[in-house]
Amino acid sequence: MSSFWNLWIWVLTIPVLVLCLVLLLWNLKNFVGVPEDQTTDHEVDGLKEYNNPLPKWWTYMFFATLIWSVFYLAAYPGLGNYKGFLGWTSSNQGIKSLEESRQAVELARAEGRYVELDVENAKADEVYGPVFQAFAKRDVLDLAYDAEALKIGQRLFLQNCALCHGSDARGQRGFPNLTDNDWLYGGTPDKIKETLLYGRKAAMPGWEAALGDQGIKEMTAYVLQLSGRAVNEKDAEAGKAKFGMCAACHGVDGRGSVAHNLPFGAPNLTDNIWLYGGSARDIEETLRNGRYGVMPAFKETLGEDKVHILTAYVYRLANPEDLR
Repeated sequence: MSSFWNLWIWVLTIPVLVLCLVLLLWNLKNFVGVPEDQTTDHEVDGLKEYNNPLPKWWTYMFFATLIWSVFYLAAYPGLGNYKGFLGWTSSNQGIKSLEESRQAVELARAEGRYVELDVENAKADEVYGPVFQAFAKRDVLDLAYDAEALKIGQRLFLQNCALCHGSDARGQRGFPNLTDNDWLYGGTPDKIKETLLYGRKAAMPGWEAALGDQGIKEMTAYVLQLSGRAVNEKDAEAGKAKFGMCAACHGVDGRGSVAHNLPFGAPNLTDNIWLYGGSARDIEETLRNGRYGVMPAFKETLGEDKVHILTAYVYRLANPEDLR
């Protein structure tokens, strides 16, 4: 850490602790000239003000916290470049930056040494690697209806996908429901696997500058009409005339990229399934400001064998019946 940032941390930390102590001591003094637990001359609407001090337990807790803070800062690293009198270091053995940490891990691997995570991963690969490899040799459609494969796929899903899509895979605002068979990039095993391996980057441009307030209102009416909603016919007709700027991604009929075999991931606007909300206000916000979504790639983090099993699990979510 540079001298500037080292000094910056000291300047912020020590005066704050001193100020907390001064404030606590100041609040313990009797400045009103009235004995504790007695009334003062202040009275409003029949309510009298008492000279009540801080509760003793509260005062002791504040003092204990300050004492612990001083001990902690003196004993452990935390004040800039100060190492602490206990000489304690974290699991990265005192490495000061992410760059140094990365270099240390690379050096350890180059010298044939393992860091802790490498050891755990190596053990896991030794035990479970053959299991994943055996499942990866089978067809996705076969795995999708195999009980053992689904158990593994479910664990992979909960560990890597549930944070965004939910533990039940029904999604949330901005993250697709994986159980409804409404796909942005295709729901075949090959397309699902492609999405998991390489990720997706979606971009819906904002149209406020091009359409203006009235144009946004008209386009919103037409999009709502596409999904079967009752709207102002005049606005919807005007919006339909402008929809050509959307047709390149959503198709001239608004049924989305998948229906027209397009690579953009544009949703179907006719099925009343909405990623960011289907109210007039939500659609208007989307048209004004655009939407940008990112689905991470799992090829490097999980490997192709695990992605193959995860593909089967995700496919099964939307296809519970075995129609092979």
